[in-house]
Amino acid sequence: MKRLSAFSARLYFLILCSSDWIEAATIERALNRMYNFDFNSADQEMNAYIAEHPEDPLGYTFRASALLFRELDRLAILEAEFFSSNKRVMNEKKLNPDAKLKERFLASIEQSKAMARARLVADPNESNALFALCLDAGLITDYMGLIEKRQLGSLTYAKESQSYAVKLLKIDPGFTDAYLTTGLTEYLLGTVPFFVKWFVRFEEAEGNKTLAVERLNSVVDKGKYLGPFAKILLAIIDVREKRPLAAEMKLAELSRDFPENPLFRKELEKLRPKLR
Repeated sequence: MKRLSAFSARLYFLILCSSDWIEAATIERALNRMYNFDFNSADQEMNAYIAEHPEDPLGYTFRASALLFRELDRLAILEAEFFSSNKRVMNEKKLNPDAKLKERFLASIEQSKAMARARLVADPNESNALFALCLDAGLITDYMGLIEKRQLGSLTYAKESQSYAVKLLKIDPGFTDAYLTTGLTEYLLGTVPFFVKWFVRFEEAEGNKTLAVERLNSVVDKGKYLGPFAKILLAIIDVREKRPLAAEMKLAELSRDFPENPLFRKELEKLRPKLR
């Protein structure tokens, strides 16, 4: 029995230490640190992951994500109030981005793109590579639009991100995280006037807000990496659409899941007076 127990324990250890499990756990741990706004630890986790898996484009992509989150937090852009109307997003005063962080951010994006394209040469339908390119373009969109105030210039990257997401979901409909991009695109198109939508065409997107929320909810429920981010976006949508009770519920869940993040508590305090 002792021999059998020892064998079982070793087998269990080998299963846990399989490469797929380690990769997912490491990235998820880094993202957990990011959502807790522990950006230094998130950076360290992703650097360690990249050192072990230098050819995986997602390592560089998620390092860029953590850098972007750090900058958005420093500039107070993540506060839901900033997104409460299109006018505030478009007309906010000029910001002062961190030049060194931007350099690291762009370098991580370029490294991710290089690794992803190398994988696509070997397999044009490689899901992780397409996902990395989808997120890379989305991160550039956010940096240009929210930090540099180049909303029109960011449209090219937004369309690129949407195209990669659409392609990925045609190849692998179960890659739920990609619905964050298509859902966000649907919502953003749904907030602009008709004549703008006429000139700004996105692949397989109509501006359906209901569909947008359905897709983001699917990421919350089944996404491997982006569930918390989808919930943040849904809370912002609830604020914009004058649904404070729904926003409060999501922010309370986020605050519970990521107790080190002060932003969720702060936004809850802003919302609660509106519920009385």
